[in-house]
Amino acid sequence: MPKKIIARLFIVTAIGVAGWLIYRALSRYTFGEILGVILQIPLGHLLAGIGFVCLSYFCLTLFDTLAVRYVGQTLAYRRVAITSFTSLAIGHNVGVAALSSGAIRYRFYSRWGFSGEEVAKIILFCAVTVGLGLATLAGLSCLAVPESAARIIGLSRTGTLLLGITCLAGSLSYVMLAGLLRGSVRLFQWTFEMPSLPLAAGQVVVGTANFLCVSACLHQLVLAFGTPAFLETATAYVGANVAALVSHVPGGIGVLEATIAFLLGQTANIGALIAFRAIYFFLPLPLGLISLSIAEFLRFDEAKSLASKAKS
Repeated sequence: MPKKIIARLFIVTAIGVAGWLIYRALSRYTFGEILGVILQIPLGHLLAGIGFVCLSYFCLTLFDTLAVRYVGQTLAYRRVAITSFTSLAIGHNVGVAALSSGAIRYRFYSRWGFSGEEVAKIILFCAVTVGLGLATLAGLSCLAVPESAARIIGLSRTGTLLLGITCLAGSLSYVMLAGLLRGSVRLFQWTFEMPSLPLAAGQVVVGTANFLCVSACLHQLVLAFGTPAFLETATAYVGANVAALVSHVPGGIGVLEATIAFLLGQTANIGALIAFRAIYFFLPLPLGLISLSIAEFLRFDEAKSLASKAKS
């Protein structure tokens, strides 16, 4: 089967899966229940939450910006931003980000001259940035509020402090190795190199900033129903995110909410969690689908124009 047909089938499938996931997540509630829950949240908290969502997706564009530099390419920021937003707005909902968002990244970057190996390196670089961000925020939370983190995680205070030190040591070791190691690692037919020291440090900064923004979004919504501390919310979100990644459930639907509710206890009102799912996952999704559809239409139009020129 030609690659173009396979790619188009993937796009259609991705759109269909995304629609099904929205239906599956929201079918448990009536429209009135969802609207009623969201209306309980003060407008200021809701707008602040949406603002932090925007900041998070901005941070995610910086993941790709650093990754493009890592592979030695240059690309206008607007193109990088469109690629990042489109791939992640869909990938966050479809799940298995390395495949879903990775395939969309390939569609965009290959159009602008990137090789398959370079796109694979970008995907791996962004995945490492996610891990560094989670580890760093977890470490900061464990060390800053060890009592609260210990209660949420279920460890002793000493165990929580050791976990925090281990997480931060892992991130710091990565940055140090980037400054010391030279050479490459071969995986199948591809070769991967450690990033430069500035790029590695940038990964830690933007990775942590992204999860701080997501945690801040969740915190604004939870504050409408309770009074949890910000770092308590951040600790619960990190734990829930890890659980969602391990479970491989598309978009972490159910897993994310259940884990946050369990870790935060009564302060995690189901209304806040529904609102969080709605504005962080579902709100960007239609925009990502529109962006992808437009990109595919333009790609098809370009191919048609080139075919016409070749005939003439």
